[in-house]
Amino acid sequence: MEIDEIKGVLEGLLFASGDEGISFKQVCAIIEISEETAKHVLEELKFDYERRDRGMMIMESHDILHLTTKPEHSSFYKRLLEVPQTTRMSQAALETLAIIAYRQPITKTEIEEIRGVKSDRPVQTLLARLLIEEVGRKDSVGRPILYGTNKDFLTYFGLTSLDELPPLPESDDTEDINQEADLFFNRFTDEMNNSEG
Repeated sequence: MEIDEIKGVLEGLLFASGDEGISFKQVCAIIEISEETAKHVLEELKFDYERRDRGMMIMESHDILHLTTKPEHSSFYKRLLEVPQTTRMSQAALETLAIIAYRQPITKTEIEEIRGVKSDRPVQTLLARLLIEEVGRKDSVGRPILYGTNKDFLTYFGLTSLDELPPLPESDDTEDINQEADLFFNRFTDEMNNSEG
């Protein structure tokens, strides 16, 4: 594999790894390259991103690599959050929002256990839309962030309190938790359609 191709693969890995990032060792193992080659390609990619016409940068923290936006562009990202969102949320975002609403406070890992898939992107979408917020940290290993809904969530769905959420039917302990998540999603789709007219 040529250097330019390795660089493209590394860029894709950084993007795909999302908030969790990727370790240097993982990069070497996945692309099957030496540490020396990986360092060389990483330096080239970092140099590419330093140009003014690029909007991303590579951040290295505790041996984990992250692809992130440049701090000097932060005012534009704030504007993005202030622009009213007219597009509908994805099924993944709605499902994640429903789980958070009914199970809050809840960690991302717990959300992923219910959904059965990674949930970095839906959680980021909901945070960006200001429908959920960090409400603390769980008193367990790693002290993971707990998420909950906020006032904007209530306003968005035309609720005055969480007590107005559609009640869930009684379910026995043997019911598959994913069916419960599907129920959440269906209820919120109805709420979404009603709120958007």
